[in-house]
Amino acid sequence: MTLDQLHDDVAALADGYNRTSPIKVYRRATELLAVARSVLDRTQVPRQRTQAYLTAGQSAALLSAISFDLGSLTSAVSLSRTAALYGQVIEHGPLQAYAHGALAFLSFWNGRPSESIRHVHEAQAFGGLGDTALTRLYVIEARAYGHLGNRDAAEVAVRNALEQSIGRRDELHDGIGGEFAFPSDRVAMSNATTYLLLRDADGAEAAAERALVLLGSKPEHQRPLLVSTQASVDLARARLLRGELDGVQAALEPAFSVPAEWRGAGTLERMAAVRSGLCHPDFSGSAEARTLGERIEEYSAASTAHRLGAGMPLAIEG
Repeated sequence: MTLDQLHDDVAALADGYNRTSPIKVYRRATELLAVARSVLDRTQVPRQRTQAYLTAGQSAALLSAISFDLGSLTSAVSLSRTAALYGQVIEHGPLQAYAHGALAFLSFWNGRPSESIRHVHEAQAFGGLGDTALTRLYVIEARAYGHLGNRDAAEVAVRNALEQSIGRRDELHDGIGGEFAFPSDRVAMSNATTYLLLRDADGAEAAAERALVLLGSKPEHQRPLLVSTQASVDLARARLLRGELDGVQAALEPAFSVPAEWRGAGTLERMAAVRSGLCHPDFSGSAEARTLGERIEEYSAASTAHRLGAGMPLAIEG
C-alpha cells in the first residue's frame, strides 16, 4: 500500500506541478523522495525495490525541475543525475531519457551546448520511448543547436519535434504526464526561444503566438503559468528584434502581472534578454525604453527565484 500510495502521490504532484506554488512543489517532492528512499532501506523484494527506485527517480526528476525554476542550477543538475542513476539501476528507458534530457537542458543553461547535444543523443538511444519523450528531446536538441548558432541542425530538430505523431506512448511522459508531458503549447514556446537564438524574429513571433493561442484555448485553471509567461516574454523579444517598442510593452503586460513566486529562472533569463535589448543604441533616447527597463529590473529583483536561488543551494532546503 505504501508503494501504491507513493506512486499515486508522485503522479498527483506531476499533474498539479503547474498549478501548485513552486515552494510547495519543492517541499512535497523532497518528502516523496525521502519516502521512496526509506522504502528502499526497508525491503529486499525485487518487485518492490524496482517500484521504489522508479518513484524515487520520478521524485528526483520533479525536484530537479522545481529547483531549476527556483533558481538553483547546481541542485537541479545533481538531482537530474540522481534520477538518471535510479533509472539506470532498473533499466527504465523513459526515466533515463527524461533525466538525460534535463541534463541536456541544464548543460546549455550552464554555457555548454556541445555537452547538451551529447546528452540528447544519449537520451534518444534509450528504449521504450513514446512520441512525447522524443518530441521533448528534439525540442531540447533544437535549443542546443540554437545556442551553437547551427541554423540548419536547429531547424531539422524543430521539424522532427513537430513530426512525432505515430501513436507511441510510454508510462512516464504519457502515462503520468503533467510535468513529464510536453504538449504542443510547450513545444511552440520552446521553439520560439530557438528561433530567437537564431535571431529569426518572424519564426519566433509565429511560434510564441501559437503557444499563446494554444494556451488560451485551455480552461484558465489548466494553463501552466510558467509556460505562458515565458511565451509572452519571447513574443516581446521577437518584437524587440524588429525594434517594435510598443509591441514589446504589450507583450510583456501579462508577465508583469505574474506573482513573484511564479517568476521562474526561465522567465528571468528571458526578461534579462529584453532588458539587454532595450540598452541598444537605437533606444538610447527613448523614455519608454528606459521606463520599461527599470520595470523589468524591479520585476526580477522581487522574484522568489532571484531571492532563493542565486546559483546556490536553495535557502529553503533547511
